[in-house]
Amino acid sequence: MPVVLLVRHGQASFGADDYDVLSEVGRRQSAVVRTELARRGLRAPVAVSGGLRRQRDTARAALPDVPVRVDRRWDEYDHLELLQRYPSGVESDGSSRSVQVQLDAALRSWVEDPGGGWADFAGGAATALRELVAELGSGRDAVVFTSGGVVAAVCAGLLGTGAAGVVALNRVAVNGGITKLVAGRAGVSLVTYNEHAHLEGEAGELLTYR
Repeated sequence: MPVVLLVRHGQASFGADDYDVLSEVGRRQSAVVRTELARRGLRAPVAVSGGLRRQRDTARAALPDVPVRVDRRWDEYDHLELLQRYPSGVESDGSSRSVQVQLDAALRSWVEDPGGGWADFAGGAATALRELVAELGSGRDAVVFTSGGVVAAVCAGLLGTGAAGVVALNRVAVNGGITKLVAGRAGVSLVTYNEHAHLEGEAGELLTYR
């Protein structure tokens, strides 16, 4: 059965002028992901990336010998725009933790807003996944370099969860984490979510969530 791995990009530059640039930790995480993907022995892998810089740079570092094509349906939502559109009323001290509290509330509001565009966002990723699986056949695997919100949307769709599930999955997404899907006669199934053992142990300082 074809395997599709959804890889969350390496750590971006939180608090910097350009958030979309991989941090030094993000670059190191991408190198560890490269080693992990090599260990897995993927079959003639197809590599796909969202169009954001942090996604593309992670893809190039993790699969340097595989051509990577860009599909914007794997792009992350704009978290800054989302925070403005759905203010939580929670005060922020500028820390990653306080921003996460605000983002959880905004994300839940977005998913529950019938006219907010969540259906298009999640549906676009689901369609991109179906098309990718149809392309693979039985002898190839795929690696998609994307972001935590997209992975949460895909997995919540496969599990049939609502807004609470999306928020819970998104909150614990690890930079460089790997989610494994398999495609069979019954469709696509979620096997593992957010694997990150490759970022623990000696590489434990690379375990980041934001």
